[in-house]
Amino acid sequence: MALTSRISLHGPATSDPEDYLCSSLGVIFPDDVTNQHGDADHSLIYTTPHLRQPLHIALADLDQENDRKLFSHYLWNASLLLAEFVEAGALGLSLDVDLGRLPPTYFDVTGLECLELGAGTALPSLMAALLGAKNVVVTDYPSPAVLGTLHKNVTANAKPDLSPASTLAPLTVEGHAWGELDTPFAAQHRGLFDRVFVCDCLWMPWQHANLHKSIAWFLNDSPSARAWVVAGFHTGRDKMRGFFDDTALESAGLAVDRIWERDCDGVEREWLWDRGQEDVSERKRWLVVCSLRRSPLASNVEGQVS
Repeated sequence: MALTSRISLHGPATSDPEDYLCSSLGVIFPDDVTNQHGDADHSLIYTTPHLRQPLHIALADLDQENDRKLFSHYLWNASLLLAEFVEAGALGLSLDVDLGRLPPTYFDVTGLECLELGAGTALPSLMAALLGAKNVVVTDYPSPAVLGTLHKNVTANAKPDLSPASTLAPLTVEGHAWGELDTPFAAQHRGLFDRVFVCDCLWMPWQHANLHKSIAWFLNDSPSARAWVVAGFHTGRDKMRGFFDDTALESAGLAVDRIWERDCDGVEREWLWDRGQEDVSERKRWLVVCSLRRSPLASNVEGQVS
């Protein structure tokens, strides 16, 4: 089943010719995949047979140019994919991951402390809270509009009666700018999380080092602690691949545990640093999936930043 099959627009009928064109692209160009979903006038409905009711996902109505540059006012395919992984992991559903080398239970969040960075709509966090996580903290850039949308999504969907087991983890929203570790939130939550979610946050190469710092700061010291990083190739492989540079990760005390590529139809292939010239429509179909762990040098790095 296609990755985008679980979502639909909810809201007033559009009268904008541009919107009609955008909604028809999949018919005109059947190989073209939409990788960003929704707008301020239309919320999204996320439907899965494993929740008792659909999730209603609001999108930020951003009027400040700096806020719009964050692109948090869309739901991106990376969030859809990680939400699907979290669901499969928690419920033991059949799902081939990492070219069949990992069981779906690899993404089980049951009983775990979870944090999402650059959450946007918080879809993976909502799924984690409804499917057995111990505690979930959702963060994004500390803009009132961005955080307001996160609060709206948590209020609308963080309900035990949506969960298949009628359970709900505590779920809170906090502002956090990557790399800013001198805040009360950062001080109170250092090293507390078993899982860190990062979805479509790699399109700004100048922020990679700050994102490394935040992941390393919040991830706990357990050998089983992981950061799950999922990102689409729509902005170009060259912009995002530097995030996975071994030396850069090691300098933050992190290392790659698993990394592979997956398309919107569930086809997988090995991760490659360079695939040469990639067609724009084709690369939009693909995402990188990476699991980060602490490197053996993590204690030395922490000592340097303490």
